[in-house]
Amino acid sequence: MAHYLIFGGAGYIGTKLAEYLLAQSPSNTVYIADIKESSLKGHERIVDNIIDVRNPIPSAFIKHPIDWIFNFAAVHREPGHNSVEYYDTNIKGAENICFFAEKIGCTNIFFTSSISVYGPTLAATDEYTLTTPNTPYGISKLSAEYIHKIWREKSSSHKLIIVRPGVIYGPGDPGNILRMIRAVKKGYFFLPVTPSIKKSYGYIYGLLESMDFMMKKEGNFYFYNYVEKETEPLGNMIEIINQTLGFKGKTIRIPLRLLKLAASIIHKINPNINGIHPERVKKVARPTHIVPKILIESGFQFKYDFRASLIHWKTISPNDF
Repeated sequence: MAHYLIFGGAGYIGTKLAEYLLAQSPSNTVYIADIKESSLKGHERIVDNIIDVRNPIPSAFIKHPIDWIFNFAAVHREPGHNSVEYYDTNIKGAENICFFAEKIGCTNIFFTSSISVYGPTLAATDEYTLTTPNTPYGISKLSAEYIHKIWREKSSSHKLIIVRPGVIYGPGDPGNILRMIRAVKKGYFFLPVTPSIKKSYGYIYGLLESMDFMMKKEGNFYFYNYVEKETEPLGNMIEIINQTLGFKGKTIRIPLRLLKLAASIIHKINPNINGIHPERVKKVARPTHIVPKILIESGFQFKYDFRASLIHWKTISPNDF
């Protein structure tokens, strides 16, 4: 029996983690604390609470000793927020959650940071690379890492794990990977850069297995990157999509400036279209080559390269495609 608390638990990763933790034992309980209602509300072993981590966190809703606190609460979408919003939630939230952990006597925190703490990753980047964030999101996430580290150092009984995930994808997440898959299915994928550009992604079930793996390790502090072991060039990813899902899509090279112009026009006409923004076009053109070196050194078994993840995804959620 174990009791878990997930701040930001109504989001994609938090929801998948809650399902994963409940599946580990029929006696596990998961508390979800978020500013929005969880899709899991109503499950007999889910305790759903509306909590804003920017404010002091009440403890009255906790009815069990908490074994692990997970901090997923964050403003993360870039672009989409004013700079102060990243700092307000990501930094103040970290302070309030660490204070809350002390108040209720929880000695284990798992914090989800981001590969944005590294800044631009033009070359292979692992956990030993200097962190040089250059966006409000990346700066706020690195600051939050230090806040959690200060909490850990307050007691020898405190255990802290920090994961820096890349872009996470999988069933139920209408993010970059699914948008790319659906574009390829239609017969085309517009690319503003050479197909050899590398982009690091992580499959949701691989991330969850890595978290389970690290939580079981001895010691009171770990930090690690989570992306899949092999970073595929975008051109290879599109070919794998075609081969695995039976599509015949092609990559169409279009100059970055033209795609940005098109995105700007579409965004002005309808700013609510998901994923259409000139800054997101620029992000597609930016390489990310992250290496999960600590997991590799620790002997973690990566089960989901890009092809394997698509096979698994299609098996459990075929309607996504």
